[in-house]
Amino acid sequence: RDYKSEKPVDEHTFALYLNQFNYDQTPLDSKVEKTIESDVAKIEKITFDAAYNNERMEAWVYLPKDKEPPYQTVIFFPGSNAIYATEYNPESIWYIDFILKSGRALVYPIYKGTNERHDELNSDLPNQSVMYKDHVIMWGKDFSRTVDYLETRPDIQADKIAFLGWSWGGYMGGIIPAIEKRVKAVVLNVGGMVMNTSLPEVDQLNYLPRVTQPILMLNGKHDMFFPVETSQKPMYDFLGTAAKDKKRIVYEAGHLVPRTDFVKETLSWYDQYLGPTK
Repeated sequence: RDYKSEKPVDEHTFALYLNQFNYDQTPLDSKVEKTIESDVAKIEKITFDAAYNNERMEAWVYLPKDKEPPYQTVIFFPGSNAIYATEYNPESIWYIDFILKSGRALVYPIYKGTNERHDELNSDLPNQSVMYKDHVIMWGKDFSRTVDYLETRPDIQADKIAFLGWSWGGYMGGIIPAIEKRVKAVVLNVGGMVMNTSLPEVDQLNYLPRVTQPILMLNGKHDMFFPVETSQKPMYDFLGTAAKDKKRIVYEAGHLVPRTDFVKETLSWYDQYLGPTK
């Protein structure tokens, strides 16, 4: 795909696309299924009604130790390894545990087609099937339903919710914030556009101009999945965020950036746009 020649749809058409993500505000019927105490967090497995097909979904809520609520909260969107896994290990978050150490809560929703909700989906790459389109819509609803749940908790600051995307999540960071405006800040640990086409109703190209929240893109100069000129730059340029509130940093790295920089820049971005933690 040559994104220099492609154009997003107009506002009227996009409004029709956005309607796909509407759902009835039915009761969540949330339940705490399990509680785990780790070194850095109290971990709760929460289940609640999904927004479709009479399904139940789950989300793992990590509450920082030695910090007083209410908490700012970061909702994570994982890499494609979650699609190939059939079970989520709630104690394997060493790569993002700095969110908890900063005094923020962390939420890991189990999105449709991932981990215990594994189904016929076998790749994160977009395609022109209705099956893929339906999954994007379900991911959007899963994310929003998670925010609905967080709004019911007095220990969560529901007006200070952030998005953190990792690889596949970096791609979805060009879609989810356009759907869910309750997200107030976005960080992508590698994000970009892909050469695969999908049905226009869920094509990232049409969502990027409608992402208007503060957004930080952390990228690798040698990323083979999201090349600089054909993937990273077009995504950054298409974003609807004001120039003063979007930033892209490119490292001498491949797919995923140096951890020290990832931690430093992510926390700095959240401090700037959510405010420092108590």
